[in-house]
Amino acid sequence: MRNLITDVPGVLVGNAHDARAATGVSVAVFEQSVVASVATLGGAPGDRAVTLLEPEMTRGMIDAIVLSGGSLYGLDAAGGVTAVLCRQGKGAQFGGLTLPVAVQAILFDLMNGGAKDWLSEPVEKRPPYWELGRDATLAATQDFTLGTAGAGYGATTVTSKGGLGSASARTRQGFTVGALAAVNAVGSALIGEGPHFWAAPYEQGAEFGGVGWPQKIAPEALAVRFKGQPAPATTIAMVATDATLTKAECKRLAIMANDGLSKALRPVHAPNDGDTVFAAATGRAGPPHFPVGGEPPVLTELGTVAADCLARAVARGVYEATALPYKTSLPDWKTRFGGARG
Repeated sequence: MRNLITDVPGVLVGNAHDARAATGVSVAVFEQSVVASVATLGGAPGDRAVTLLEPEMTRGMIDAIVLSGGSLYGLDAAGGVTAVLCRQGKGAQFGGLTLPVAVQAILFDLMNGGAKDWLSEPVEKRPPYWELGRDATLAATQDFTLGTAGAGYGATTVTSKGGLGSASARTRQGFTVGALAAVNAVGSALIGEGPHFWAAPYEQGAEFGGVGWPQKIAPEALAVRFKGQPAPATTIAMVATDATLTKAECKRLAIMANDGLSKALRPVHAPNDGDTVFAAATGRAGPPHFPVGGEPPVLTELGTVAADCLARAVARGVYEATALPYKTSLPDWKTRFGGARG
C-alpha cells in the first residue's frame, strides 16, 4: 500500500504544472472504463460533463477524472486529456469513432501571485490548461507527488498553503478505497492557528505530522475564519474503490465521501466553495466470492472509509505543501511547525 489512491487497482494519476503561472492539473486515468457518479455540496462549483454522472443519465462509464486549477479557464484541461486517451484507444466506440469521457472539476487559483498572462494579453496568448491536461495524462502512473503539485500547485487555504493530498485504506470485506483531493478551501484544515489538524482522529501513523489532537480546543480556535471577498475557493476531490457498484451506488458513495471534507475543513460547503467529490468503482476486486459492493452493509462501510480517506487526503495535501515564492504567499505547514512531531 502506497497510501495513495493508486492503491485501488486500475487507477493511475498524473500531475503537471506551470510554475510561472502557479497552477496545475491532476488527472486520474482508469486502465479500463469505470462506473462513476458525483456529489457537489459547495455553492460555487465549476465542472465539465458531470451531469452525465447522475444515475438517471444514459452514459454509464468514464475514462478519466480531471482536477484542475485555473477556474473556468482550467476547463480546457479536459480537452488535452481526451486527446491523449483517444490516441491510447480508451473510450467507447461510436460509428468507428473513439470517444473517451473525461469529467472535470476546477478550483480558483487565479489570485495566488502567479503570472496569469492570458487574463490581460491578446487573445493569441491562451491559458496553459490544454497542454497541462495532456502532460498530466501522459505522466499517469502509480506513484505521484503530493503537496504543491498538479491541481494543488497553486492551492491555498485561509491559514496556510493548500495542496494535493491522497490516502488509501482497506475495508473489513477486503475492498480497497482511496481518495485524491486538491485542497483550496475557503476555510482551514487547521484547528485555530495550528499545528493540529481537524482530521487528526483519522490519521494513520504520522502521515500528516502525527501531532494528534489537542487536549482542549480553545473557544478562539472555533472562531469562524474564511477567505474574504473576492477570493472564491473550492476543494475538489475524488474517491475510488475496486468494488463493483452501479452508478446509483456510486452516487451514494460520493455523497458519503463528501462528508470527509466536513471532517477535515472548517467552514465547509460554503457559498464560495465548490466541494465537488467524484466516486468511481473499478470493479476489479476479487476473488469472485467477494460480496457485492452495493449491498447496504458493504456500501455503508465503503462510504464511511471513503469519507475517512478523504479527510486524511485533505490533511496530507496541506501537510505536504511547500509555499509559493511570492511575498504575499501563505506559509506552508512544515515551515511553520517544523515537520513531523509524531
